[in-house]
Amino acid sequence: MRLRNLAGTALLGVGALAAANVGLRYEDELESPLVGEDGTFRWRGMDVAYTEGGDPEDPDLVLLHGINAAGSAGEWREVFGDLTADHHVVAPDLPGYGRSDRPPLRYSAALYEDFVGDFLAEFDEPAVVASSLSAAYAAGALAGDSAREDLEVSGFVGVCPTAVAGPSPPKPWLRELIRSPLVGSAVFNLIASKPSIRYFNADHGYYDPDAPTEEWVDYEWRTSHVENARFAPASFVSGYLNSDVDLAAALADLEVPPTIVWGREADVSPLSDGRELADASGARLVVFDRAALLPHVEHPNRFLETVRESLVAGATA
Repeated sequence: MRLRNLAGTALLGVGALAAANVGLRYEDELESPLVGEDGTFRWRGMDVAYTEGGDPEDPDLVLLHGINAAGSAGEWREVFGDLTADHHVVAPDLPGYGRSDRPPLRYSAALYEDFVGDFLAEFDEPAVVASSLSAAYAAGALAGDSAREDLEVSGFVGVCPTAVAGPSPPKPWLRELIRSPLVGSAVFNLIASKPSIRYFNADHGYYDPDAPTEEWVDYEWRTSHVENARFAPASFVSGYLNSDVDLAAALADLEVPPTIVWGREADVSPLSDGRELADASGARLVVFDRAALLPHVEHPNRFLETVRESLVAGATA
């Protein structure tokens, strides 16, 4: 009788956990947080969503968002519209994120490096602005040992670029835990809860904890609660999205002078890392006061000036 009661209690607990996971799922279609035309890039059987704006006859500029539990092209929301004044701007949601397909793959840095290379190859010498790990994926596709011969760019700006943003070496148990259908969903729902999103924004992303609006926090919550939202972040938090690219060497090998933008108050990727990277690569380093990992959100006007200065330098190189 006691065993029967324990089994019944366990089944009730499992059922309650499963119901909670389903109840937290966002079922509606996500809208783009950027004002522009929506498009789809078909890649390896996936529909990769992007938003584009500006005159298609203007020079191409590709914006690549950073990787985190709630990553999306919405990271560029404060600068996207202004950049379209003199560029044809395209901002994809990386596979597994935002409005793009999210198949239950074991996502890897190699997958994202291949995607970035293939996406950039769709354009004729685009300029690239890339955040965090995406800067390493782009730099690796453009220069260094893994460079592709079919790619050329007219400018390169990295925002707090890094090749490592998770545990090293990777932790397979953590990835498989989050990938698991019941407990994994519950763990990820905690990681991507609104209190957690607010905590990580205040602790890592922004110097001003009030910079992300409640509307933005709500979008981050929704984008991390669609079906299969946990699979790409499972690889991120476990270290499988760390890149093997020698970032300093790749930046040094670019055919255009790279610019690195860094927030002085960043601590996850501290400014000391930015100084070392700039010294090793010869990149121009621009430091934003009162900013952390997202200076383009907190100081959009200065960021726009920095991007334009960098693209002019690339055009005259």
